[in-house]
Amino acid sequence: MLCLSVPVISTDVLILLFGLLLVAGVMATRISTRFGLPALILFMGIGMIMGSDITGLIFFDDSNLAQLIGVAALIVILFEGGLQTKWSSMRNVLAPAASLATLGVLITTTVVAVAVRFVFGFDWIESFLFGAIIGSTDAAAVFAAFKGKNISPKVGATLEAESGTNDPMAMFLTVLALDFMMKPDTTIWDGIWMFVLQIVVGALIGFLLGQLSRLMLNHLRLESSGLHAVLMISMAFLTYGVTAYLLGSGLLAVYIAAMIVGNADTAHEVTIVQFSEALAWIMQIIMFVILGLLVFPRQLIEPDLIWKGLLISFVLMFVARPIAVYLSTLGMAFTRKEKLFISWAGLKGAVPIVLATFPLIAGIEDSQLLFNAVFFVVVTSALIQGTTLTPLAEKLGLLGPDKIRSPYTIALVSSKQSQHKLVPYVVTESSSMIGKTLADITLPPNTVVNAIVRNEYLIPPNGQTSIEEGDLLYVLASMYRHDQLDQSFGEDGLDRVEL
Repeated sequence: MLCLSVPVISTDVLILLFGLLLVAGVMATRISTRFGLPALILFMGIGMIMGSDITGLIFFDDSNLAQLIGVAALIVILFEGGLQTKWSSMRNVLAPAASLATLGVLITTTVVAVAVRFVFGFDWIESFLFGAIIGSTDAAAVFAAFKGKNISPKVGATLEAESGTNDPMAMFLTVLALDFMMKPDTTIWDGIWMFVLQIVVGALIGFLLGQLSRLMLNHLRLESSGLHAVLMISMAFLTYGVTAYLLGSGLLAVYIAAMIVGNADTAHEVTIVQFSEALAWIMQIIMFVILGLLVFPRQLIEPDLIWKGLLISFVLMFVARPIAVYLSTLGMAFTRKEKLFISWAGLKGAVPIVLATFPLIAGIEDSQLLFNAVFFVVVTSALIQGTTLTPLAEKLGLLGPDKIRSPYTIALVSSKQSQHKLVPYVVTESSSMIGKTLADITLPPNTVVNAIVRNEYLIPPNGQTSIEEGDLLYVLASMYRHDQLDQSFGEDGLDRVEL
């Protein structure tokens, strides 16, 4: 139930509060960037401050609504993350990512369950439920932590793939534990069948609807380019809904479908990415604020919960996750430094808190204590791991210069279908083009350098414009020539830049 401490609950008041929450959330991202705090901490902090325990402005305890908002937000966040996940970097890490997303989650769940059994005194099934809820790496937290950072390609791709695909395992283990608690006739074979069904159906529907989305983008003519972005978000929700209806993993399906769309050459790529990124930020703000409202801070500062929560957090960060990483990557080509970083990068975020609403809705015993403990562990993980992730990567030699991003957004936007688009390339220090003019460069047929960004200034090019190291060249070319262009420019020391 949502209850506001105002004489009359009016539409105007609700809109005012909604606007204030979004503005506060956007401002919080500035603080997050400046002081290195994970944004989710600040978003949840806003929710807790506005809640009944502190200001008393909003009283919120509707677990069903919180779960609905959380799942909807995760769909958008995973879709946005999948759009920007490149298959070229992903295909080399499928084995470790899959192992971490399945075996790794199971090991983490088991180790945490043992600790919870003796620290909180829950029975074994309740302890396993806690471990399942907290066992997965959160996609929203990982995508946010690595955005714009030049983490070692293999390590970064592994973590992004793991976080994007490990939700089905956490969801399966959570539902299985609840079934054992509420349905005594449930067997382990029921659980195995449910897991296989979720993975197979999720992967199949994700692939099919991803391909359908790609075909719609390339062949469906809409009146406005923005409608293509709306269509893709709609397809993300449709993908989740169809998959869940068929008892598959909707989140896995959304991530796979988004990867297919993101790796396809389409005329509306920039519009879709920008729209999805903006919507993902809005959903993150709303989700974490709602989750902050759902918790009561007075219950979090109880001494008994604090010391027990800190002990479980210690076991999770320094015992369970490292064991899971080392066992899941046995025989795989990772150095000790890379394994150490992957162990430390097991960030927790929205998924565990959303999963913790399942016991609340089911009404099981100790569900509120379990929710509070999960919330405490997530906050601890975000504060400790989230703030030290980048310094650790730098210390281990796994962090390069920040990824090159253009201060300008340059795209070919049309309401009609186009077979051409602008592709950005950066001139590296090894490029053979440095010092040459555009007139001296041989480009593939029907290809032209449309704009150059140099030292954050936009230069309209002509034939006598010389090329310098660090220039960003925006090349207008047919989508059918992008592979040829990548190969040609790659040989000349130019790297394609992410949008």
